[in-house]
Amino acid sequence: MAAQGRHGGTKSNKMTALVVDDNMVNRTIHHRLLDNLGIENEVVVNGKEAIDIHCSGKTFDLILMDMDMPVMNGIEATRKLREMGIRSTIAGVSTRSMEREVEEFMEAGLDNYQEKPLTMPKLISIIQKING
Repeated sequence: MAAQGRHGGTKSNKMTALVVDDNMVNRTIHHRLLDNLGIENEVVVNGKEAIDIHCSGKTFDLILMDMDMPVMNGIEATRKLREMGIRSTIAGVSTRSMEREVEEFMEAGLDNYQEKPLTMPKLISIIQKING
């Protein structure tokens, strides 16, 4: 039963998400917000792990991507995911608010950008765009 919808096809009745953030507090908050909405989610700590989980064959409807992470940052990871043909909705979630930095992140292939902290209303607005 737990495996149902695990590979997150867009027509699946259960939405899936991947949280990509090196900060444990942020990962926990994002994970719980998604859980509270009934969205099955997994968590990784950097962009390379986000690439690796997709290479293993998993797919997600939504990816919440931090910008500043060790090993591979969110900009590079987003760019690589798009180059791999990943069509999931990717929402950048960062403390960065300078227009130039946000633009660079968006140009890497983001569908949405939210400034941290991610809140339930912000998350719902991202999800409504997926379902809309």
